[in-house]
Amino acid sequence: MSDEDYVFDEDSGEWMPASELAARRAAEGKVEVRDAVGNLLADGDQVTLIKDLDVKGAGQTLKRGTLIKSIRLTGDAQEIDCRFDGIKGLVLRAEFVRKR
Repeated sequence: MSDEDYVFDEDSGEWMPASELAARRAAEGKVEVRDAVGNLLADGDQVTLIKDLDVKGAGQTLKRGTLIKSIRLTGDAQEIDCRFDGIKGLVLRAEFVRKR
């Protein structure tokens, strides 16, 4: 038996080690962002576009197959923040990209 403190989790109605409860609560706050085919995305990943996208305000069209380097997750399960030449503050929907 370990010397770890046990705490009562009101959500599950169980007694569990404090470290396990802390890990479970940390995982609840984490958002999983998945691309068009279901791959899990993370900060710094490279993605390619799977569809031509018109960029509002920039007057450009990003073509299918365009490589986007070093994405950042925004905390929303459907949006990723990225940079592309000539477009400042580009936010893409995760459903239009595929992890490279």
